[in-house]
Amino acid sequence: MKGEQSPVTVFLSILGNPLLRFLIRFSGKVRLEDGKTFLEAAINDLAGEDDLSKHSLNRMFFSSIVQATVRLGCVAFNVEWKDAINSLRIPYFRKGLLNILGGIGEYGVTRPISAPAPFLVVWNFTNACNLRCRHCYQRADRPGPDELKTEECFQIVDQLDENNVSALAFSGGEPLAREDFFDVAEYAHSRGLHVSVATNGTLLTKYAVSRMKEAGVDYVEVSLDGASKGTHESFRGVRGSFDATIRGIKNCVEGGIYTCIATTATKLNLQEIPKIIELAKSLGVERIIVFNFIPTGRGEEIANLDLSPEERESLLKLLYKVTASGEIEALSTAPQYSRVCLQQSHLSGLDLLSPTHFAAVTLHGRTKQLADFIGGCGAGRLYCAIQPNGQVTPCVFMPIVVGDLRKQSLKEVWLKSKVLRELRDRSMLEGRCGHCKYKYVCGGCRARAYAYYGDYLAPDPGCIREVEEPSIQFSRRIKVELIA
Repeated sequence: MKGEQSPVTVFLSILGNPLLRFLIRFSGKVRLEDGKTFLEAAINDLAGEDDLSKHSLNRMFFSSIVQATVRLGCVAFNVEWKDAINSLRIPYFRKGLLNILGGIGEYGVTRPISAPAPFLVVWNFTNACNLRCRHCYQRADRPGPDELKTEECFQIVDQLDENNVSALAFSGGEPLAREDFFDVAEYAHSRGLHVSVATNGTLLTKYAVSRMKEAGVDYVEVSLDGASKGTHESFRGVRGSFDATIRGIKNCVEGGIYTCIATTATKLNLQEIPKIIELAKSLGVERIIVFNFIPTGRGEEIANLDLSPEERESLLKLLYKVTASGEIEALSTAPQYSRVCLQQSHLSGLDLLSPTHFAAVTLHGRTKQLADFIGGCGAGRLYCAIQPNGQVTPCVFMPIVVGDLRKQSLKEVWLKSKVLRELRDRSMLEGRCGHCKYKYVCGGCRARAYAYYGDYLAPDPGCIREVEEPSIQFSRRIKVELIA
């Protein structure tokens, strides 16, 4: 019937019901004798982790509420029940569901979603690095004098676990340059986090790959900025780094770790990206992710190499075609990729979307409505960054300190920071981003807005829609010069 609500709309209205929100909020705060909250226990029950026969009536009540909610969600989004349960048997999936439900209990159903903790934390584990990359956001070279001690690192992992953070990505600098990396990574894995590593690849010996696998590292992202030695090493600043990186990639693939190649797109390597994709295929890599260039750190010195909006748009369309081919997954950190995928899916009929830069998925029909809730820039919303000294920033590319884990808890920083709260509120976006019909799907890159305008709520100057429909009522001085 005309005007009939879709199953997704009905489900979202149920989630927003004040009584259900109260029950979720209450169950997320009251703890059992074993220290778990009722909500944690209910999700464990759903995954078959505990013995149901030993439960109290109160626990069984909350477990039945959670089970009914998840069942309704499966029906609404056309997800097989057995697939949902199998996913919940993975610890970091359970943490993710806890985070989503906790956010609904506290904030209701918001666009985009708000959560009581980040889903992902990117940890710049050290400022030490054996390369001198021209676009390094950290200006990494040697370890800082105030970097966290090993015991402090363990304490931070405990906080991530306690706040139901799903994933921890080690970055740098070069994380493998720190001696205690494997110990901290193994500890994070033991606490149920999905552990990944972003590395320049030069230290990925067969032994290092074996140790990573033993430590429980699930995913390795290796930076490669050219398909040729000349292009890559012109970025990386060290001779011999290309061959070392290729060896590292091969070692990861042979070692059985999910391997991704990460490329930062600039005018210097734009024409080489198709060749990088072909190289990735030949190496047996499962994913390539093209990073948005952000003129911050050393990158400020090469702002003239940033892509034009037209170049970025063409690149994102190319990545969509590559992913749609099914040969390799091609993603981008540019939040506009969510919008490009949505537009191209209408033309191709493939229903292939990339609501975040972490994955490209096939969302059929009604599940496309999820793009409004999870899409676009995740800075301060889906994830945050931890610096080598324990300071917290909204994003590795956004050098705004919003907290210090030596002095504050992660929960306090995440919930009380004015900057993070504003980043979650898309109604505060200014200029074209604030008026764009895709602001919930995309929202523009907040780090680029900050780099160019000194304002994280400003429009993203790299978007094609800024050319097609220039910013509305936004004329602040550009911080970093834009060169076409």
